[in-house]
Amino acid sequence: MNKKDVNIGVDAAAGHGEDLEASDFVTQLENNNLTRGLRQRHIQMIAIAGAIGTGLFLGLGGSIQTAGPLGALLGYTTVGLIVCAVQFALGEVAALLPVTGSFVRHAEFLVDPAFGFAIGLNIVYGNLLSVPAEISAICVLFQFWTDLTPVVWICIFIALTFIVGISFVSIYGEVEFFFASLKILLIIFLIIFGLVIDLGGIPGQERIGFRYWKSPGPFVEHIATGRWGQFLGYWSVMTNAVFSFAGVESLAMAAAETQNPRRNIPKACKKVFARVLLFYVLAVLVVGMIVSSDDPRLNNYTGDATMSPFVIVASAAGIKAIPSVVNAVVITSAWSSSNQALLSGTRVLYALAIKGQAPKIFLRTTSWGVPYVCVCFNTCFMFLAFMALSNSATTVFWWLVDLTAAGVLVSWSSILLNHIRLNMAMKKQGISRTELPFCNRWTPYSSPVALVMCLTILFTGGFSTFTKGNWSASDFVSAYLDIPLVIAAFLLWKFIKGTKFVSLADIPLREALDEVARYPEPPEPKATGWKRIVAFLWD
Repeated sequence: MNKKDVNIGVDAAAGHGEDLEASDFVTQLENNNLTRGLRQRHIQMIAIAGAIGTGLFLGLGGSIQTAGPLGALLGYTTVGLIVCAVQFALGEVAALLPVTGSFVRHAEFLVDPAFGFAIGLNIVYGNLLSVPAEISAICVLFQFWTDLTPVVWICIFIALTFIVGISFVSIYGEVEFFFASLKILLIIFLIIFGLVIDLGGIPGQERIGFRYWKSPGPFVEHIATGRWGQFLGYWSVMTNAVFSFAGVESLAMAAAETQNPRRNIPKACKKVFARVLLFYVLAVLVVGMIVSSDDPRLNNYTGDATMSPFVIVASAAGIKAIPSVVNAVVITSAWSSSNQALLSGTRVLYALAIKGQAPKIFLRTTSWGVPYVCVCFNTCFMFLAFMALSNSATTVFWWLVDLTAAGVLVSWSSILLNHIRLNMAMKKQGISRTELPFCNRWTPYSSPVALVMCLTILFTGGFSTFTKGNWSASDFVSAYLDIPLVIAAFLLWKFIKGTKFVSLADIPLREALDEVARYPEPPEPKATGWKRIVAFLWD
């Protein structure tokens, strides 16, 4: 792609703000100043890398402890089905509108510009806190091996994260591809390892089978007793599972930097959810078989590899290498998550600037197509990781990070609402869904159901604080503050700009479909020879 001068593009944008804000399709700024460096294998692995992280390697033990093996399995399966609906909804809309910022821009196009601003602001501030949080977590993980001052690790990973963020987007794609491959190989190994232990394949260890499903039982009572207590255990795991799956929605954030996005993003959406669901369901099933829900070792909250149920079992079996291997991959997971949060936050900020909802300076890009002002702005917040050096500051910092947790459900809800509005608009305008670049027969039914589930989980996320003897002001605020913040941002922009909900009849769907027909993507080349074998990992 021939690039125009970056500053000329920004000056043009600043001088023609109305034209810029009026564009709901891929803008000239995106075409001229960004580089399509992400390939299909990159975006598939980016989504997998975001979803398979510390929640899978370290957090499954806590889920088993809270709900029991069957309760945890049902909870993760339920959320996995919600993720399925979210992924397909995102794929259908992103194939029609492959723009930077993804569902943030979709919300402006299909719902209300104020809604897009609120969702975008929510993602930006969430990612501003997520990156230093992940870097702080890396410091804790390194303490598993060494007592070296955390200052060293904080400085190293701030520098590494900045270097990846400011480099060619294809370099970011390759980094995430490599780390996602490590995660997949490790989780496959741990699942097989867990099955070997369960079946008595380790010398000196007897066969376990489904012993722990019988005693102490498939469910654990949580807060209440009886069936109601078992249900609450299942429900509390489901709310935690949402945050374990977080990240799969980010695969379309850099759509304008993805090669053939109308083909590759839906393809990634179709396949990523199945793999993530498979990994999580199998991992929860295996952990529930090899660790008892009442095992006191699950009370370990060190934050390093010793929390992992796989490490607990491996240590008991006398296998010394497993803890270090798990800790190493979890460090790469945390850094991978920080890279992904930086990409998501910077691209949404760039998208807000395109629509005139953030200062125009954020539109400046490097000659190789990276929004460097956005990257530098996000990098400034990485230094919040130094709060981890103080115990009291760490408590406050993690409390602030917890405030952004509900943002995952807000993002999923917006994706589903965008899809519902798309379907309603097509019906209103008499346009067949078969004209979409990517569509499925069952998504008009799955999106409303998933939206109800997302909102239900969102509004009941802090239910434990309302039960007798469990009130916690910090838990209440961290569970629910994001809701009024998003509403306030929506009302503020609506009041300032006087925006209106987009009429279903006025959504320019025909123009969007004409855009698809005007710029057809080349057919996908088929892999041959050894490439076909290697591509099995992501294709």
